[in-house]
Amino acid sequence: MQPLERREAILVLDFGSQYSRLITRRVRECQVYSELVPATTTLAQLQQKIHLDIKGIILSGGPASVYDADAPTCDPAILHSGIPVLGICYGMQLLAQQLGGHVVHTSEQREYGPATIEVLADAAQDARISRIFAGITASPEQTIELDQPQNEDVGAGDSVWGTGKPRPSPQRSEAERVSILRPDWWSEADAPPIVDTPLRLPVWMSHGDSVAQLPPGFKVLACTENNPVAAIANPQGMVGLQFHPEVTHTPQGKEIIRNFLFRICGCTPAWTTGSVIEEAIEQIRRRVGQARVICGLSGGVDSAVAALLVHRAVGDQLTCVLVDTGCLRAGEREQVVETFSTHLHIPLVVVDARQRFLARLAGIIDPEQKRKIIGEEFIRIFEETAEQNVVVPLAGTRGGEQGGPIAFLAQGTLYPDVIESTSHDTATTATRIKTHHNVGGLPEEMNLHLVEPLRLLFKDEVREIGLALGMPEEWVWRHPFPGPGLAIRIIGAVDEQRLATLRAADAIVIDEIRRAGIYRELGQAFAVLTPLQSVGVMGDERTYANVVAMRAVTTGDFMTADWARLPPDLLARISHRIVNEVPGVNRVVYDITSKPPATIEWE
Repeated sequence: MQPLERREAILVLDFGSQYSRLITRRVRECQVYSELVPATTTLAQLQQKIHLDIKGIILSGGPASVYDADAPTCDPAILHSGIPVLGICYGMQLLAQQLGGHVVHTSEQREYGPATIEVLADAAQDARISRIFAGITASPEQTIELDQPQNEDVGAGDSVWGTGKPRPSPQRSEAERVSILRPDWWSEADAPPIVDTPLRLPVWMSHGDSVAQLPPGFKVLACTENNPVAAIANPQGMVGLQFHPEVTHTPQGKEIIRNFLFRICGCTPAWTTGSVIEEAIEQIRRRVGQARVICGLSGGVDSAVAALLVHRAVGDQLTCVLVDTGCLRAGEREQVVETFSTHLHIPLVVVDARQRFLARLAGIIDPEQKRKIIGEEFIRIFEETAEQNVVVPLAGTRGGEQGGPIAFLAQGTLYPDVIESTSHDTATTATRIKTHHNVGGLPEEMNLHLVEPLRLLFKDEVREIGLALGMPEEWVWRHPFPGPGLAIRIIGAVDEQRLATLRAADAIVIDEIRRAGIYRELGQAFAVLTPLQSVGVMGDERTYANVVAMRAVTTGDFMTADWARLPPDLLARISHRIVNEVPGVNRVVYDITSKPPATIEWE
């Protein structure tokens, strides 16, 4: 494991792209640690992250134009620091503009959606320039010659909007193939460090501006039919890509990212499940010391994995607390008690706070207010539990000995929670999507200190850790359940009757999805009780009753999601059961909106 204080990292400067989080995720998939930081972050601030060995910087895309007066910029010191930089879309334009090039609006050369790039033969002959495309091969259907844009042999400071044709990409013998610079640890068994031309790759574009003049020392790497500058690079490890390698619509995008990480930045693939667990345990022990910890369980996988990590780190210093808010799913309380007390043997205290939460939520309609109320009540109950010292005695202690004081609260906060809540560690260009009860919903004054071992992890990383720690697979693959529970799946005011209605409808949704054998294929599925009522006919009588919405999505990292194409027969069975088995409901609708533009949860 790498030392805690010097973890290799790639930092992503967020200029507001919808794909910024996805870039971070793609880097981690290559087993290299990555963080998303504000675009305004300076080199001096980066150097204060003494626990990170910053191997490279990625400049994300963004909605602005670099020539706008208020366009966000990168600290020039970063670009002159010698750290390798990859600019994507807006990031490439910014890289070019700030290093002495020129960017223009190109209404006739705008590209949105699929495109094909061709790596130019001249660039491929320079091993220092073409590392970003090393070892990448195209499928046969990707070798059709492009109708290339007009272009001259562009040098530093020249205009790319010339009238000549780019040099053709000749077939070369094996001896003429280009060797690529690579880090010392790179194994000969890895992909051969060569660039074959012609190399034409399908990519995903989204831009209306283009680089019209290269900065000194840069060369054009690739072009498209409409744009003579689709990729640029210099020998010092500065690379610009006009397309988005992080999206699945760029099939070889992950290979391109790997080349930046390993061939250009010299990273080692050390961000693994085992190293994450080992490091998290050490950090928890350093932070907690001999104090006691309580961990709030919500019934979801995040809080459960957080509890397992803390328990692995400090053992019986941990006591889990399940707060029954009255907003749990059907059978949730019993399942949590069974799993933690019987299977995992972790001390558990159950607090029945149903009436307390319902009293605080009475008449509250605004979802942000709901989340803040629930977040505050959770904290107050945890503080009261800590003050009462209601914990199971340490193994081996006598009588009522309770060990040290309860000073810490462990939570299952994830990286997407932090990002969507736009807390202090996210980009200034980002907009708060919603407040998570365990991030922005916490009260300003708290008596307990937080322990959040999952704060820098995505959902799939958390699940891998859960499996490695011995959590039952059925629990690991449970669909996420928000801390505020059913309160934010009821649109409008929350009361016992509406909770009972939603709880029954939600149980039917999950039951039918399990029966259909597709539960694991879905990222999340649940019912929502809308504030709408509609006219219906039941038993030859007119009804005016509630409308229930059903939501089911497929996703990998929960930062983006698509609505699930469920079989019509399954939707019909769910609708039939809900209308017939749940009193007060006469209509069921299905949500067919992706994320973005919608979030997965309705509130």
